[in-house]
Amino acid sequence: MRLNVQTDFALRILIRLALTPERLVTIAQIADRFAISRNHLTKIAQRLSDLGFIETVRGRNGGLRLALPADEIRIGEVVRGMEPDFALVACMQGGPGGCLIAGCCDLRGVLDQALNGFVAILNDYTLADVTANRPELSRTLALSAE
Repeated sequence: MRLNVQTDFALRILIRLALTPERLVTIAQIADRFAISRNHLTKIAQRLSDLGFIETVRGRNGGLRLALPADEIRIGEVVRGMEPDFALVACMQGGPGGCLIAGCCDLRGVLDQALNGFVAILNDYTLADVTANRPELSRTLALSAE
């Protein structure tokens, strides 16, 4: 299993915002630090806003900020919200083109259980947990230069 690139970038946005919760951060600042397309980040930021993880402030002095304290943002919830499809195999998708033995095979239950375990472990951690090394993260991202 591999998380999609939007989820990866969403987590990077959240980590960046968690490092300076007292101020707004622009898409341009995040894009420049991570060498990611501004247009791509704008779409991801909109999704994070729709999910309630960040707030967007428009205008000349606008930017992004966390909508919740970092210790209330569960990593599993972010991943679940950003991933469009957790169907690990065709039988988990249902519909036409599914698996011939889906109705009598127990594999789907095993994979569902594994997936739920994966997300449960991610939910054991918050954004605050993954940004606990604030000084090193800030230094690596050269935040004092912004």
